[in-house]
Amino acid sequence: MSEQAPQFELLPSALKNWIDSQLQLALQIDPLEVRRLFHGRSGVLADFTPMVIDWLPNVAVIRLYADINTAQLREIVDFLAAKEVVQGVLIQERGRSRETTFEIAYGEVPPVLVVRESGLNFQIEPLQFQNFGLFLDMRNGRNWLKAHAAGANVLNLFSYTCAFSVAAVAGGAKLVVNVDLSKRALTIGRKNHQLNLQDKTASQFMPYDMLKSWSRIKKPGPYDVVVIDPPSFQPGSFIVEKDYAKVLRRLVQLTTPTAKVMVCHNDPTQSSDYVRALMAQECPEFEFQELLAVPEDFAEADLEKSIKVLIYQRKS
Repeated sequence: MSEQAPQFELLPSALKNWIDSQLQLALQIDPLEVRRLFHGRSGVLADFTPMVIDWLPNVAVIRLYADINTAQLREIVDFLAAKEVVQGVLIQERGRSRETTFEIAYGEVPPVLVVRESGLNFQIEPLQFQNFGLFLDMRNGRNWLKAHAAGANVLNLFSYTCAFSVAAVAGGAKLVVNVDLSKRALTIGRKNHQLNLQDKTASQFMPYDMLKSWSRIKKPGPYDVVVIDPPSFQPGSFIVEKDYAKVLRRLVQLTTPTAKVMVCHNDPTQSSDYVRALMAQECPEFEFQELLAVPEDFAEADLEKSIKVLIYQRKS
């Protein structure tokens, strides 16, 4: 008697199809390609808006920002575990009002993984970081930087694990200066450059509080490209409403006469108009060029609730 395929009666077909299509797309690009398998904030499935699922080869990470039906969650784990390519399933509960917790719901989840995005290698740590080391929704931003970095001096503010720096060096940047308060994140950033066999002299690392270190940051400049990708709310270090303007006011003294700036904002409650108004007020010397498209695996009904990535150029 043949073994019957597992049934997932509690899962909507739209959820299963979404997961399957994104997983197949990732595998077609590269066996190690990272991808968002399901983006609950898209609103296509009302019962699953608090959930996202990320593919970190070969681990599926279910991230919950609020509780969902327990039986359905169990079926999601089983649905993922039934796929031959999935070696582990991790459930992470998180959110501003929730303590971050982890549960390995299936298989094994290594503490360190090396994954790929757009042909570049990155080290991630799914069990150690509230954010595992690579913000997947910034893929189009990294691709843009790679395409515009040739021969440039690049300043990477809020650099975290230096994924933008890796993309810039891959695109031919002359120098990338990475600034972040976390020494540990910058250590992983160095490792990311090593994973891509990149020249050590093409990147510098500054473990400083940038709001108190502008003279040090300015010294390797002036910069042809500046990336500003801050957290929206990180008490004690950076709060957008209070601190973003302080960064933007420094752009003129940091940049060359025709510099480009990538201004990012990830708060779903504020639109790109918020960023445009802030730039017009604090940085009128820069002119808006384009709003980068949101990666298709992060698309939402209201795109203004997605990551906002705006490109500006200094008026010559």
